[in-house]
Amino acid sequence: MSETEGGVREVKSAARTVELLELLAARGDRPARLQELADELGVPRSSMYALLQTLIGRGWVRTDVTGSLYGIGIHALLTGTSYLDSDPRVRIARPYLDEASDALGETIHLGRLDGRDVAYLATRESHEYLRTISRVGRRLPAHVGALGKALLAERADAELPEGPYEAMTPHTHTSRESLRADLAEIRARGYSVDREEGVLGIVGFGFALRYDTPAQDAISCSVPVARMTPEHEERIVATMRAIRLKIESTAPGAAGSAHWR
Repeated sequence: MSETEGGVREVKSAARTVELLELLAARGDRPARLQELADELGVPRSSMYALLQTLIGRGWVRTDVTGSLYGIGIHALLTGTSYLDSDPRVRIARPYLDEASDALGETIHLGRLDGRDVAYLATRESHEYLRTISRVGRRLPAHVGALGKALLAERADAELPEGPYEAMTPHTHTSRESLRADLAEIRARGYSVDREEGVLGIVGFGFALRYDTPAQDAISCSVPVARMTPEHEERIVATMRAIRLKIESTAPGAAGSAHWR
């Protein structure tokens, strides 16, 4: 039996439940059938059916009218919202994200490193008609976007996986060597630049928030290529640097808040 951090034995039923919920969440708008889930997790069909029915009854999983398709339930949303509401750093950052959005008129993100991915914790959409498409709760591989690259640059290159990496556009770094060279430039520059690496037509600028060592959180500004000019880029970088300093100077002062691992 595997062990958790601290040497405590893993509870098999709890681990299986979490694996199922993560699998359903990762499928997004693609519901799954019972056999698919049983095969994916290596669980007997009868055991998977019993687990699904338990989670349906508690709102963590939903099913269609035929009872043959399964997806993530509304309680996952409620729990995720509770996470955001209870996190002091997200709460502290929100007004500064508003400030950046008002100043630049572009889409502003707050993200957190989660393994090899970045999870989006807050977004302020562009004021312009032509805007990026994003949503709180989505995950992207850290190597493809401004948020993730800003955070990877805070770490030693030795921590990078060998690759090859997933390509999301023709501009994505797919080799360790290419990404490592980009991270060296980010360290020298002080912020990351994502030029259509994660989404075609979108340029991003990422800034690690250094109230942790190494940084776990970052902010970014995403701009459609059609609106990007050298002058606008200069203004984005100056504004986002100022916003980063404001968040960093405020977040550690969250008196009495827990310091989560």
